Amino acid sequence: MVRTLGVAVVGFGWMGRVHTQAYARVPHHFPQLSLRPELIAVADEVPGRAEEAAAQYGFATAARNWREIAADPRVQAVSIAAPNFLHREIGTAMAGAGKHIWIEKPVGLTAEDARAVSDAVAKAGVQGTVGFNYRGAPAVAAARELIASGELGTVTHVRIRLFSDYAAHPEGALTWRYERERGGSGVLGDLASHGVDLARFLLGEIEALTADTAIFLPERARPTGSTAGHTRAAGGELGPVENEDYVNCLLRFASGARGVLEACRVSVGEQNNYGFEVHGTKGAVFWDFRRMGELGVSRGTSYQDQPVSTLYVGPAHGEYAAFQPGSANSMGYDDLKVIEAHHFLRSIADNTPYGATLVDAVHSAAALDAMSRSAERGTWVSPA
Repeated sequence: MVRTLGVAVVGFGWMGRVHTQAYARVPHHFPQLSLRPELIAVADEVPGRAEEAAAQYGFATAARNWREIAADPRVQAVSIAAPNFLHREIGTAMAGAGKHIWIEKPVGLTAEDARAVSDAVAKAGVQGTVGFNYRGAPAVAAARELIASGELGTVTHVRIRLFSDYAAHPEGALTWRYERERGGSGVLGDLASHGVDLARFLLGEIEALTADTAIFLPERARPTGSTAGHTRAAGGELGPVENEDYVNCLLRFASGARGVLEACRVSVGEQNNYGFEVHGTKGAVFWDFRRMGELGVSRGTSYQDQPVSTLYVGPAHGEYAAFQPGSANSMGYDDLKVIEAHHFLRSIADNTPYGATLVDAVHSAAALDAMSRSAERGTWVSPA
């Protein structure tokens, strides 16, 4: 029997839109779900933005204050896509009000914030899904299965990269993203958090790490009005960039494997260059987000001069079959958020966690905090 679940979205920038569109699409791709999301309310503090969202997407109610959603008995589940510094307050309040939450990473500014939300979810007995969307790519699922099967032998080392140019323009506005108090650790929370989650998802727990960070564009212009996304603000008053543009990190896994994680938000010439290379004693696997449906795979018994073949993922891999009937048909970023929406709703329906959870968010945040400590001290540290 199918029942309706009242959902709300807090924060209606780009990510709030992606969540809303995922709710609209999920019944079409996963018709077996016993829950159907109904768009009840949307909240955003920017004047007019919530009303515009309600008119475009059909929310029943628009609000400026997210607390109205926490108090709304029609709402049973909430997407939290507000700025990072609000995640802890909103997440704990929504869980405390008995609402399931789908929250974007990095779930606050610190591991303490992530733990507070995780504890609130556990105490309330609600479900919590986190926006680590790249682990949902069918090719990543295929890579994980390949690693677990032992076909690559014992994993020896991994390299994970997350390079982007979204903050590369010197006229990029000095928004909350570049402030320590509201944006946290900069590219660590924004991109490296995904890298840590991929590392754990593929290879298991991180035992120790050492990191170096840098700010390459130390000043930006303050915006004169409300912003969304990565707005430019030429000619405004200059202010300091307080958090990191770049991080590189060496990793030691509990398995004995080694790793390199590198992330940058000011990489000119790089647009969403995200991916990984995992090497084992018998083979290797390679993935590039920009070619999301492909895996480079090397396996066999040649060792030296062993070739790499291309595997086009298909219905046997991850959630691919919910979108395309045959291998090598393309999927996109928004499809990954539909997969997340499916995990979130399935978790609620079955009262069992699916996909990335608040526990995963705590582990990722602990590693980010460890990177910051390591960069300050110049030493290896444990993320535990």
